Amino acid sequence: MDFRKIDDSISVAPQLSVADVAEAARLGFKTLVANRPDQEEFGQPAMADIEAAAREHGLEWVYMPVESGNITDDDIDRFAPMIRAAEKPVLAFCRSGTRCTVLWALSAARDTSAQEIFTKARNAGYDISGLAPRLAQQSSAHQ
Repeated sequence: MDFRKIDDSISVAPQLSVADVAEAARLGFKTLVANRPDQEEFGQPAMADIEAAAREHGLEWVYMPVESGNITDDDIDRFAPMIRAAEKPVLAFCRSGTRCTVLWALSAARDTSAQEIFTKARNAGYDISGLAPRLAQQSSAHQ
């Protein structure tokens, strides 16, 4: 399983299997966030099965699908309060983990410096430097 820690409150991962949910719970995650639409790709596990496993293992379940490569301001507006309110630590997953990282970065830009965001993402294995203009927009819109 490829969990990538962004900070103490959130980690991201590529697509989880039902079996991965037990490991996430064993590692201490409290909330599981699915940012991938159900049936986005042939053969991916059904979200209902992952949700059932999350509930079985005592994890809070949040299904917040977003379209890959098309994260809207509305998506960020939904993600930001959800992540603040979620029981920590959170594990968010999508196809590769990038979508979750971008959602986190754009919501974090409202109260975290771009440099800190870039560093945390890079340390988790994601290069989001192309988001600089959008991070600046999120930062200035919420000051």
